Amino acid sequence: MKYKLVIFDWDGTVMDSIARIVASLQSAAQACQVPVPNVEEAKSIIGLSLPVAMSQLFPEYQHKHDALAAQYKDQYVNKNDIETPLFEGVESLLKKLTAQGCLLAVATGKSRKGLDRLLALTGLADYFVITQTADEAESKPSAQMLSNILAHTGISPKDAIMIGDSKLDLQMANNIDMDSIGVTFGVSHRDELAVYDPIATVDVFSQLESYL
Repeated sequence: MKYKLVIFDWDGTVMDSIARIVASLQSAAQACQVPVPNVEEAKSIIGLSLPVAMSQLFPEYQHKHDALAAQYKDQYVNKNDIETPLFEGVESLLKKLTAQGCLLAVATGKSRKGLDRLLALTGLADYFVITQTADEAESKPSAQMLSNILAHTGISPKDAIMIGDSKLDLQMANNIDMDSIGVTFGVSHRDELAVYDPIATVDVFSQLESYL
C-alpha cells in the first residue's frame, strides 16, 4: 500500500448527491423569498459548512441565514426525492483497502447529524476509523479536519491522501502538505482541480485503486 490512510470527501466523491443538494438549495431560497442561485452558483458552495455556504450564497440576507439553513435541511432530508446513490465501485474499493490494512476516514462539510444518517443508510459506517464534519472542525479549506484525523490515527501527512471532487478538498490537503486525488464526477472540472497539483485526477471511481 502506498498510503496508510485514505481520507474521502462525501458529497460528489462517495455519494452522487450534487443534484439533490443544488435542488434543495434552490427550493430553500424560493421558500425564504430570496434570489434563487443558478446551478453553478449552488455547486460552488458544496463542501463548505452550511453557515459559511449561506454567507457566500446570500450575503445580503444575513437575517435569513438561519431560516435558509433550516429550509435547506428540511428540503434535503424530507422533501426532495432526487436519488443519491453511492458511485459505482465505492463499497468494493473500501472493502479492498480495509482488507489490505489501510485506514479510512471521511472529511466532509456536512453536519454530524447529516453524515451519520447517510452512513447508517448506506451501511458504510464500519469502514471508517474516524469521520470529521463541519460540526467538529473549521470549514474547508481549513486543514483542521485533516489535522484531527491525523491526530486520531497517529499517521503523518506524507502517509495519507485526501480524495475529493472540490477545489476545497484539494486546497485543504495542500494546506497540510498531504497528497490528493481529484475526481471529476462531482462539482469541479479537471482544469479547476489541476491548479492544486493533485497526484492524479480520475473520471470514474474505479480508477482510484491504481493510485492507492
